[in-house]
Amino acid sequence: MESPNAPDTPANLAPQLTPRGRLLATKQDDAPPLAPEVSQALGPAFALGSGHGLLLLGTAHIGRILPPAWAWWRDVAARYVTALCATPDGGEIAVDLPAAEDFEALIADAPPMTGAEYLTPELLTALWHELDAALRQELAAAQVPLQAFLKSRHPAWNLVGRVHFNLAENRKDAEAPFAFLATYTARLSAHGKAQHQPLSQALAEFSGGKSRAQLLSLLLPVQRAAQHCDWLREMVEVGDIYHPLRWTALDACRFLTDLPQLEAAGISVRTPGVWKAGRPPRPVVKASVGTRPPSLLGQDALLDFSMQVCLDGEDLSDAEVEALLQSGDGLQFIRGRWVEVDQKAIGRLLERFKAIEAVAENGLPFAEAMRLLAGASLAESGEPLDADWSELAAGPWLADTLAGLRKPEGLAQVDPGPELQATLRPYQQAGVRWLYLLTRLGLGACLADDMGLGKTIQVLSLLLVLKRENAGPHQPSLLVAPASLLANWAAEAERFAPGLRLLVAHPSAMPPADFKALDATRLADADLVITSYGSLLRQPVLANHDWRLAVIDEAQAIKNPGAKQTRQVKKLQAQSRIALTGTPVENRLSDLWSIFDFTHPGLLGSDKVFGKFTKRLAKAEHFGPLRALVQPYILRRLKTDKRVISDLPDKTELKAWCHLSPTQAALYQRAVQDLADALEDAEGIGRKGVVLSFLMRFKQICNHPSQWLGDGAWKAGDSGKFARLRELVEVIAAKQEKVLVFTQFRETTEPLAAFLGSIFGREGLVLHGGTPVAKRRELVRRFQEDEQTPFFVLSLKAGGAGLNLTAASHVIHFDRWWNPAVENQATDRAFRIGQQRNVLVHKFICRGTVEDRIDQLIESKQQLVKDVLEGGAELLLTEMSDRELLDLVKLDIHAAQEN
Repeated sequence: MESPNAPDTPANLAPQLTPRGRLLATKQDDAPPLAPEVSQALGPAFALGSGHGLLLLGTAHIGRILPPAWAWWRDVAARYVTALCATPDGGEIAVDLPAAEDFEALIADAPPMTGAEYLTPELLTALWHELDAALRQELAAAQVPLQAFLKSRHPAWNLVGRVHFNLAENRKDAEAPFAFLATYTARLSAHGKAQHQPLSQALAEFSGGKSRAQLLSLLLPVQRAAQHCDWLREMVEVGDIYHPLRWTALDACRFLTDLPQLEAAGISVRTPGVWKAGRPPRPVVKASVGTRPPSLLGQDALLDFSMQVCLDGEDLSDAEVEALLQSGDGLQFIRGRWVEVDQKAIGRLLERFKAIEAVAENGLPFAEAMRLLAGASLAESGEPLDADWSELAAGPWLADTLAGLRKPEGLAQVDPGPELQATLRPYQQAGVRWLYLLTRLGLGACLADDMGLGKTIQVLSLLLVLKRENAGPHQPSLLVAPASLLANWAAEAERFAPGLRLLVAHPSAMPPADFKALDATRLADADLVITSYGSLLRQPVLANHDWRLAVIDEAQAIKNPGAKQTRQVKKLQAQSRIALTGTPVENRLSDLWSIFDFTHPGLLGSDKVFGKFTKRLAKAEHFGPLRALVQPYILRRLKTDKRVISDLPDKTELKAWCHLSPTQAALYQRAVQDLADALEDAEGIGRKGVVLSFLMRFKQICNHPSQWLGDGAWKAGDSGKFARLRELVEVIAAKQEKVLVFTQFRETTEPLAAFLGSIFGREGLVLHGGTPVAKRRELVRRFQEDEQTPFFVLSLKAGGAGLNLTAASHVIHFDRWWNPAVENQATDRAFRIGQQRNVLVHKFICRGTVEDRIDQLIESKQQLVKDVLEGGAELLLTEMSDRELLDLVKLDIHAAQEN
């Protein structure tokens, strides 16, 4: 990958947050372009460290139009710099850390970006400290005062004065119920508190010739503000700025109107302490949605809607509202307090809410209610609600429901019963409760847990819960997955939920004639029907059946809305739809739309409407509405979350079933026949040689036809293992995790590395028997320390022992050694002392081939077989009879090929 600090730094840099909490500026081909001078500055700055990059972003690029992700990080950095500006000249730098809830509010509004799932208040706290350290380091190197340093970055940070405008209530004066006083910060007290003096005191304190420059600097913010505020300019010209003043309500209202200009000029504004956020209370048009449960659940639910005008939580009468609208704009004295009124704003909101109330006389459609609550209007003309004058809240029933979806660990327990042959971990129990709540509501769900956290067992548990509860007519559920995963699902169901009646509707699991003859009666006999995306296209009865649940695994398979496969999946009829994925869908808007178009049709509108909606969000640099809209229906837990990883086993082994391509199947069939012919004439030691050479040939064909043919082509589409590798690695790459790939064949290492590099978009490392010993230590160091090195391809003999590669959290055995001890030794390059992450081990096995049957031998509990295999499976195989050997290597074409 191109280094971010290279002289020709690319213009399409994007922020990338790594699992370790580093913020990088990396090249991404689809990233919105930056101005060349911006990318040329950001690349080297972030190469120095996250703090240096953020400091440059927050000080030097104020006012620039940046892509949403960069603009969001600039806002984070600018908050630090804003707090820094309160440091008195010559004073010690001490920047207060924002509260956790402030960071949480920032995170809630974060735009899509690589690594967004790692955003936490703790991570932002760490980056805040890195910012602070970078500032101190750069300030020391610059050897200039803080204000001069900030001014060198951008003039807006040159706040040389600390002037305060103070507004107070004076209820004893009916004609002038407010008082105004301008003050300045003279110095800090011994306790570090700012000491305020009337601005008039500055005239006396800075009366000397040399001090006159200080006075001019102190008054500079006032002069700036006076250019935009006529009333302030008049006060400065006549000298009233230096004296306490009696103000009318009209004067105070004018002051409040110009607060943005005053603060932008560098003036600090102080208002009565009883006013929240520095402003008087405002009447709010308040609406409530979902006070009580709807009569009908699901996407067609209609929610109740009501509205009223409130002041500090108290409802105003119709007469009081009418009086408000008739009394004019500005400050009004109502119910013993000063209230700010904007007739037009209140009137527009009343009109809008009354229109909604009229349409929702029989109830507000669920999707519209959710969009309204999230502030996510999909209509091009739909303006967001004015948050200063309105409040839209979920009623008691809907609020409780959404709270349960957002924090499922607090939901009531649901019990799969003894039919579940496993013990769920706490986070898995919470996941089942979350899925159960959504299915009970007739809504969809996107379970996006990290790979290895047990999405399968959570879905099986849900099916057992629904089966126990079912009081009406039996209704089966459907699961659609890539063909390579069907065997995994069937095995997991038989292992953990043997009580579920299972039907694998796929030619690899039943005779083709039976598959073609599938009908509704056969489907109704099952609790769970499992099929592939391809079979869904070829068997109409699957798409036309009414299902209890429709579950899709590896939901990124439907990310292309125009694909025939995607359209067929979205035709499925079910009470609830569930999408399973291990990738962070919230970071790719197109994937997010397509998945939600399946789970919650209509919630995000059409793809064109959604595209225009997200463009408006990007233009406003405000993605909070979209996140608020989808967040209740996405459940994502990370392996890096200590609350999860502390409850996980250290190592999870998974079998990755692979199919043969047509080319592989043809070569394999021919090899079986060639072996049968060779065995007729083979005897003694020669027979052992024949058997061993053919076993090697079968392994090579299962890996890739080019490995056996030696043609050097290595086309990805010619190998089922390469297809399975792509599926796995795309998820690993999206999570920015690292992977070790082991193969026993040196000639396979380079083609694997080239293929992996095309997926990650970056080069990885290769180690085999030909790698010089002196170079191996450097390769290990680079893999361990460089976060941008994503994979390491190793030959099993050269890399299976002695190396410490704990940076990887995934281990893939591309081909099997057929010796568990050797494989475990290789796996332990990642799973060893110092490993902080859960390690997932993926063992590739081609269905219906000798690899499949050898795996069954390894799994068998016969001590004799185990003893022999520990010494090498080949020794056992050479002693088999011709008939046994041919039965072992024969090809089950239906199981081996993807359909």
